[in-house]
Amino acid sequence: MKITKKTLELAVAEKIISTDQMERLLDFLEALPATGPRFDFTHVLYYLGGLTAIGAMTLFMNLGWENFGGWGIFIIALAYAAIGLKLCAYFKKRGHVIPAGICAAFVVALTPLAIYGLQQAMGWWPDETAYRDYHHFIRWHWIYLELGTLAAGAIVAYLHRYPFLLMPIAVTLWYMSMDVAAMLVIGRPNFELRALVSMYFGLAMMLLAFWVDIRSAKSGDYAFWLYLFGVMTFWGGMTSQHSDSELSKFIYFCINLSLMGAGVILVRRVFVIFGALGGAIYLGHLANEVFEDSWLFPVALTAIGLGIIYLGVVWQKNEKRITQKARSFLPTALRDLLAERTAS
Repeated sequence: MKITKKTLELAVAEKIISTDQMERLLDFLEALPATGPRFDFTHVLYYLGGLTAIGAMTLFMNLGWENFGGWGIFIIALAYAAIGLKLCAYFKKRGHVIPAGICAAFVVALTPLAIYGLQQAMGWWPDETAYRDYHHFIRWHWIYLELGTLAAGAIVAYLHRYPFLLMPIAVTLWYMSMDVAAMLVIGRPNFELRALVSMYFGLAMMLLAFWVDIRSAKSGDYAFWLYLFGVMTFWGGMTSQHSDSELSKFIYFCINLSLMGAGVILVRRVFVIFGALGGAIYLGHLANEVFEDSWLFPVALTAIGLGIIYLGVVWQKNEKRITQKARSFLPTALRDLLAERTAS
């Protein structure tokens, strides 16, 4: 639970703490350096500036940079990286965690540009594509840029442990899932295989995020970006699969319900959002195709919805007892993680 002034005022009203203690506690909390993201004007400026700088070197890179040649691009990327590392150290020394993390992420985001410049300079680039295409098209030879970015990300994350560093790493893993699929089909339009590769790649990314989540539960939310792009990749690949079997579609629905359950257990909204989208897609399929002419289907669906609401009421009454019983069977690390999530 987040501690706010209103919360402390309620504690004063209940005579748990005095007004003087409340004021001193508020002064103490406001003096602490920000360690996590908040939705206030300062943090909006941090992320707006950081994402603008990252976008300038990635998504919004134009063809004018090609005039510098391979060595020019490589040297400029290294110079920008040096500036990013210098700023990261500067902010870190002064306790500004969010700007330091954004600067570290900026350095990782520069890695594919540096590798592209080096490959161009050495004559290793395989075709006429430019760096700006990296963020718009799927190509097998982007894999070298992605592997280099993951390596740089691992090194920078080891030296500077900031949760936002996982953003460029997660995006790179997402890109890699699509490029690996393109490499496997060798340019053939095998969308089923591409979707299948994305689905399994996303599943692997979610498992990695879960491992990171357990390992870093007490130090910061390092798993957020891995969960986000892992779920997107898995769900997108799964939803892109085509089948005429109603059993397969029902299994798809059950998997989406499982995603929602996992999101509730892990306190991760991204699971719930995509699971709900998948569930809505399946119900739309039933309404538009399977029970198109049945007047009974909306009635049955309404009854199911009301039943789910009643189930929520029953769950709320018995949540603590059921949760404690269920968690007693889980490993200690996972129990600690869930306790940390539900307490915050």
